[in-house]
Amino acid sequence: MTKGSLEHSEENSSASLYSEDLAPVPLSKRTWNTWNYAALWISMSLCIPTYMLASSLIEGGMNWWQAILTIFIGNTVVLVPMILNGHAGAKYGIPFPVFARASFGVRGANIPAVLRAIVACGWFGIQTWIGGYAIYLMLKLWIPSLETIPQVFPTSFGLQTGPAITFFLFWLLNMFVVYLGVESIKKLLVFKAFFLPIAALALLFWAISAGNGLGPILSQPSKFESSAAFWNYFFPALTGMVGFWATLSLNIPDFTRYAKSQRAQIMGQAIALPASMTLFSFIGVVVTSATLIIYGETIWDPLVLAGKFESKMLVSIAMIAVALSTLATNIAANIVSPANDFANLSPSKINFKTGGYITGIIGLLIFPWKLIADPTGYIFTWLIAYSSLLGPIGGIMIADYYFIRKQKLIVNDLYQLKGQYFYGNGFNKFAIIALLLVIIPNIPGFLTTIGAIDKDAVWHWISQLYNYAWFVGFFVSGITYVIMMRKGI
Repeated sequence: MTKGSLEHSEENSSASLYSEDLAPVPLSKRTWNTWNYAALWISMSLCIPTYMLASSLIEGGMNWWQAILTIFIGNTVVLVPMILNGHAGAKYGIPFPVFARASFGVRGANIPAVLRAIVACGWFGIQTWIGGYAIYLMLKLWIPSLETIPQVFPTSFGLQTGPAITFFLFWLLNMFVVYLGVESIKKLLVFKAFFLPIAALALLFWAISAGNGLGPILSQPSKFESSAAFWNYFFPALTGMVGFWATLSLNIPDFTRYAKSQRAQIMGQAIALPASMTLFSFIGVVVTSATLIIYGETIWDPLVLAGKFESKMLVSIAMIAVALSTLATNIAANIVSPANDFANLSPSKINFKTGGYITGIIGLLIFPWKLIADPTGYIFTWLIAYSSLLGPIGGIMIADYYFIRKQKLIVNDLYQLKGQYFYGNGFNKFAIIALLLVIIPNIPGFLTTIGAIDKDAVWHWISQLYNYAWFVGFFVSGITYVIMMRKGI
C-alpha cells in the first residue's frame, strides 16, 4: 500500500488509535450526493433553537431586517470553514477526530475532540430541555396538579419539579434511542422533514392573521437609540450567529466522509445552510414581533407562546410534534459527533453507545435550563463562549491542511504512533500554543459577561475582544500556527 492511499489497513494501525467507527470510509460506501447534504442542513436548521436564535435578536432590540441580515451574514461566514474542513472528510473518508490528528498530533487531537464534544453535550442538554418542557406544557393542560408539585430542588437551581420530571423522562427516551442505535431515528427524521416545515408555516400564518397582517408586524422599530448602541450589540450578536454552527464547522468531516464527491458536499451545504437558516429564522422573527402586537410583550420562546393557546388539543399536538422533532435532531446533530469524539479518547474501550451515554450525562450536568432562560444568556454566554474555543481550533486545522499539508495527508500515519503525526510524544506543541494564545485573551471578557469580575477590573479593549471571539480566534490562531510551523520555533 502506498503512502497517501485512500485505503487503510487495520493491521498497520495502533490499537489505541483505531476502531471501526473511526476508520476511513471506503470509496464504495461514499454514497451521499448534493441533495443528501442539502436535506441534512434543512433538517438540522429546522429546529427550535434556530427559531429562538432569531427571536432572541428581536428581544435584544433589533428590528426584523436587522435580525435577518445578522443571521444571513453569520451563516454565510460559517459556511466557509464548513466547506474547507469538509474537504478532508470527502477526500480521505476520515472523521473529525482523525482529521484533527494531522495538526494536533495523534494524541493531541483529543484536546479539540473533547472541547467539541463538551459543546455538543451542552447542545444535547438544551435540546433535551426543550423536548422535556414541551411534554410538560402538554401534560399540565390535562393534569393541572403537575404545576403545583412541591419544590424539590434549591431555588438557586432555577428548576421546578414538574418540568424536571418531564425533562428527565425525555432524557431517558433519548438514551433509549442511543441504546437502539442511530438507525431507529430514521423514521423520526422523515416525520420531522415533512411535519416541521408545515407546522412552521402554520405558525407564520397564525402570526400574520392575529397580528393584523405583515405590515404592523414588520413595522416594529429597532429599540436601539443610536447607531453606536446598535453596533455594540451587532458584533457580539454576529459572533453568536457564527458560533451557532461553529460546532459543525469543525466536525463536518463526520458527515462529508460519506460524500460521493467534493462537489456534492460543497454544493449541498452552500445551497441549504444559509437559505434554510435565514428562512426559518424569518418565521421566528415575524412570530416574535407579532407577539408584541397580540399579547403586549415579546415572547421569544415558542414553547411559552404555544402554551398561551386556548385549545388543549392544539397545544397537545404541537408539543408532541416538538418533542418528536427535537428527539430526531438531538440524535442526529448532538449524539453522533460527540460519540466519535469520546471514542477517540480510547477507541478500543469506548464505542458509539458508550460515547452517547457520556454525552447524555454531561448534558444533564450542564444545567441547560439556565443556558436558555433568557436571550442574553443564550447568545452572550453560551454561543459566544464556546465560539471562543472552537474558532481557534478551526483556524489551526484549516491552516494546517491548506498551507502546511497542501491538502495531502498520509492516512495510515493518522492511525499510528510512529508516523509523521506523532510529533513530540503524540502532541504538536505549536497547535497547542496557538490554541492557548487566543483562548487566554478571551477569558477576561467571558468573566465580565457572566459577572464573575467587575468590568472596571480589566482593560476595556481586552474585555471587548470577547465580542469578536470566533473571528479573533480563527484568524490569529491560524496565522500564528503557520508561522510557528514554518519557522520551527
